[in-house]
Amino acid sequence: MTGTGTARALDPERGTLDKAAGENFPVAPFFLPRAWRTDLMAVYGFARLVDDIGDGDLAPGGADARLLGVSPQEAEDRLVLLDAFEADLRRVFDSTPRHPLLRRLQPTVRRCSLTPEPFLGLIAANRQDQLVGRYETYDDLLAYCELSANPVGRLVLAVTGTSTPERIRRSDMICTALQIVEHLQDVAEDLGRDRIYLPAADMKRFHVEEADLAATSAGASVRALIAYEAQRARDLLNEGAPLVGSVHGRLKLLLAGFVAGGRAAVHAIAAADYDVLPGPPKPGKVRLLREVGVTLRGEG
Repeated sequence: MTGTGTARALDPERGTLDKAAGENFPVAPFFLPRAWRTDLMAVYGFARLVDDIGDGDLAPGGADARLLGVSPQEAEDRLVLLDAFEADLRRVFDSTPRHPLLRRLQPTVRRCSLTPEPFLGLIAANRQDQLVGRYETYDDLLAYCELSANPVGRLVLAVTGTSTPERIRRSDMICTALQIVEHLQDVAEDLGRDRIYLPAADMKRFHVEEADLAATSAGASVRALIAYEAQRARDLLNEGAPLVGSVHGRLKLLLAGFVAGGRAAVHAIAAADYDVLPGPPKPGKVRLLREVGVTLRGEG
C-alpha cells in the first residue's frame, strides 16, 4: 500500500475530499465566501463518497464500511453499503449520523434548509449503476442523469439561496451535459466496470459494437459516435449557460466555471479527434480560463 493509500485508509474523509482537485470544474474555489466553501465541500463530500461506494473505489481497509455499521462479510456488497449509507443519510435529518462526511454535512443541511430528495437521488443513481449497465435510448440516459447529476446543481443553488424554477431548469441542462461529457471521457474506464453510457440506439446508428469500445484506439465509427454525443453535450451547455447571467458576483464566476469546465472538456475531446479510448482527454488551464471568459461575456 502506498503512503497515500495508507493515509486514505486511516482518514477516509480526507481521502474523499482530496479528489475535488481532479474534477472538470471547480468544486469550492477560493474566491467564494468561507460559508459557501464549507457548505459546498460538505455537499461534494457526500456526492464523492456515494460515487466511490457505487464504483467500488472506497479507501482500502474497510473503514467506510465499519463507520456505516456494515460487517466485514458484507463490506464488498455495494448494494448493502448503499442501503447503509442511505440509512445514515436519514440520520442527518433526524438524529446523528455515523460517518464523518455525513456529520460534516449536517450543519449545512440545517443552515441551508436542504431536503433529503437530491441526496436520495444520488444514492438511487448509484444503486441503478449496480443493476443497469446499458441504456437503450438517449431519453433513458437523460433519466439516469436526472438522478446522477442534476441533484448536484440543485444543491448548489440551494446552498447559495438562489433557487428558482427557471434557474433549476437551466442548471439541470448544465449538469446533464457535464455528466455526458464525463461519460465520454471515461468510455474505456466504464467499460472495464461493464457499463456503457452511450445509448444503444446511437451505437446501432453509427455501426458501433461493444467490442469496438474495447480497442486501444477508436475507429472512424466510434469517433463519429463520440462526436455526435459531444455535440449534444455542447448544445445542452449552451442552453443552460443563461443561468450564469441570471446571478451576480462570485456566484456568477462559480457557475461560469461549471459551464467553462464542460466546454473545455468537450474541446479536449474534439482536439483528440474524438478518440477517447486511450484515456480521458483533459483540458488545459489556458483553455479553461478562455472558456470562463467566453461564458462570462455570454458569447458561448
